Amino acid sequence: MPAAWQRQTAVMADGQHRLDPHDRFPKGFFDRIDPGDDATFYSFERFVTHIDDGAIVAVGELYRTLGLRRQVLDIMSSWISHFLDQPEELVVLGMNERELRANPMATASVVHDLNLDPRLPFPDDRFDAVTCCVSIDYLTRPIDVLADAARVVRPGGLVVCTFSNRCFPTKAIRGWLSLTEPMRRDLVATYFSVTEAYEPAEQRRCTPPDSRRDPLDAVWATVR
Repeated sequence: MPAAWQRQTAVMADGQHRLDPHDRFPKGFFDRIDPGDDATFYSFERFVTHIDDGAIVAVGELYRTLGLRRQVLDIMSSWISHFLDQPEELVVLGMNERELRANPMATASVVHDLNLDPRLPFPDDRFDAVTCCVSIDYLTRPIDVLADAARVVRPGGLVVCTFSNRCFPTKAIRGWLSLTEPMRRDLVATYFSVTEAYEPAEQRRCTPPDSRRDPLDAVWATVR
């Protein structure tokens, strides 16, 4: 882990000290150019794909390889989830109700702002897997979200993050924007590790490194 990411101490309201896992990172790492209300930003429907066809296929092939076919929660979702094989149950959680309701693979949808409340509104051990497609860069408390994802996934299940180099730059965290693609893979693996809820994360570049198309990277881990 880079030296700048080492532990810092946070002070609680009662004067006691605790470790906030996000304080391992430099000050301002999780800030955004646009700190405004996400509900306002995502209130407008965007029925577009945020990665090209090659990257979309790469997402679906990864999901197939990892065997995500039963009860799946797709967080920070939208009007399309990139599965090649329809899961038995696919719950989509995101910010725009109309987009979520238009998702043809979804069996249920939930509007929830993970930056406002990183706790997922589901009971323990509810799903076999959680996916987060091209959205991990928008989370201001990603470690909290991944820790809670481990809570709602049964032991032995997977949490899978895929991401590219495309984003809404004003809403991505500043730390993400400052990193190279290999460093972003390492960053997401660090998020998983810091939760202490997962086996060591795996990383993969899912598209050819010399391709002129959108890159697609993946980091995933098994819940302990």
